[in-house]
Amino acid sequence: MSSMEGMTVELDFPLEFVVSGTAVSHQAKRRESVDRWKSRIRDATVEVLPEGHFATGGPVSVTLFYFPGSEMAGDIDNIVKPILDALCQHIYMDDDQVERVLVQKFEPEKMFQFGSPSSILEGAIVGDKPLLYVRLSDNPFEELE
Repeated sequence: MSSMEGMTVELDFPLEFVVSGTAVSHQAKRRESVDRWKSRIRDATVEVLPEGHFATGGPVSVTLFYFPGSEMAGDIDNIVKPILDALCQHIYMDDDQVERVLVQKFEPEKMFQFGSPSSILEGAIVGDKPLLYVRLSDNPFEELE
């Protein structure tokens, strides 16, 4: 179905994308910097989302790997809320659909050897830093199976 026919398109999970730039904390003093970061996240989804897509109403899991350019200032948990807020009403309808969030930072001196990364994650690993890798799945239990 295409949006040109007035139809909507269902999302095909998993979705993966990369957002360039420094992640912004929900505690940032300047609201404009949080809003710009959220806009940058939504803009980064353009390449992976079909035109005319609709936000899913099902359960979602979110994986966030942050690759700062140097040792990260601030706490990793503070970057999560703006990211999830940017995806709400865009990828999923409501925050209560998010059943699992995995977030980890990979500072330059503390890199991890991934066993078999996807091509998108591989691009994040070798790409210019800082950047954020985002993966969304409609199966919150996929790593547990």
